[in-house]
Amino acid sequence: MSDLIGLLSLIAPFFGLIGLGVGAAKIARLPVEGLAWMRFFLVYLALPCLFFRLVADKPIAEIANARFVLLTTVATALAFALAFLTVAIATKRLPGAVLGGVAGAYSNIGYMGPPLVLSFLGPAANAPVALILIFDTLFLFTAVPALMSLAGVERRAPGAAILAVLGRVAFHPFMVGTAAGVLASLFQIRLPAVLDTMSAWLAGASAPCALFVLGVMVALQPVGRIGAEIGVLVAIKLLLHPLAVWVLLSLFGDPDPVWVQAAVVMAALPPALNIFVLSTQYRVGIERASACVLVGTILSMVTLTGLLWLFRTGTVPVLLFR
Repeated sequence: MSDLIGLLSLIAPFFGLIGLGVGAAKIARLPVEGLAWMRFFLVYLALPCLFFRLVADKPIAEIANARFVLLTTVATALAFALAFLTVAIATKRLPGAVLGGVAGAYSNIGYMGPPLVLSFLGPAANAPVALILIFDTLFLFTAVPALMSLAGVERRAPGAAILAVLGRVAFHPFMVGTAAGVLASLFQIRLPAVLDTMSAWLAGASAPCALFVLGVMVALQPVGRIGAEIGVLVAIKLLLHPLAVWVLLSLFGDPDPVWVQAAVVMAALPPALNIFVLSTQYRVGIERASACVLVGTILSMVTLTGLLWLFRTGTVPVLLFR
């Protein structure tokens, strides 16, 4: 019982801040454009500083874990394929199936992942969190434009679409912050005291701001009919994706329990808001994307708490089959 109470004390502030954002959006009824400066602060300042600090003080040998990257990315690809097939069978439409794949495979690894995982596992989880952020994003944001091009939605050829997206991803503030951290680790660069303090403040502000914004965005998204496929997509995201990560790392991965737990928890996070952004960009499945984010975020309060309890109490082994 004490373990469960401790976990609830750990996870309650995260969902409490999301709930605070939902309540603020419902009460204040400000337009979504009012989030512009807060989102700028998060995307261009606070979160890049967080990702920089995740890896800057880690030995480069610890970050360069190709096996971990391969296995976690394969698990994400499997979740994507299963979610893709689910929507393809339900709708017979390729563009919607592509974005369904994103809903089943792309976790909220930017806003929610780092603060939750690091609160649970501590600084030892810095490197796996950063690697998953980088390579899950690279996989999904190259697969989506390529498939949308094949579906006739993206008007450029698949190769040109992928190159354009790779350029946007490479220069995204999250990637730039992480890459700067890798370089700092490689060359053992230390920030001057003033910049180090400022980056620490910005990184510390990222979690509460991100969770509040997440709540506001969830509240302001249009949610229509919640079809049967929504339940399947959310189940893939919250249950099958982390199970795939868990099984693959247990069978073929390095036996570091912190890395395994970090990867499984990152995979068990609810769908990211980027699903709604992509749906709006391509004008496909907007209500489905909103419903996945809303339902996934609500249900993850139960599934995440349960997963963390299993790990904390040792009810299941961190490495299956060993």
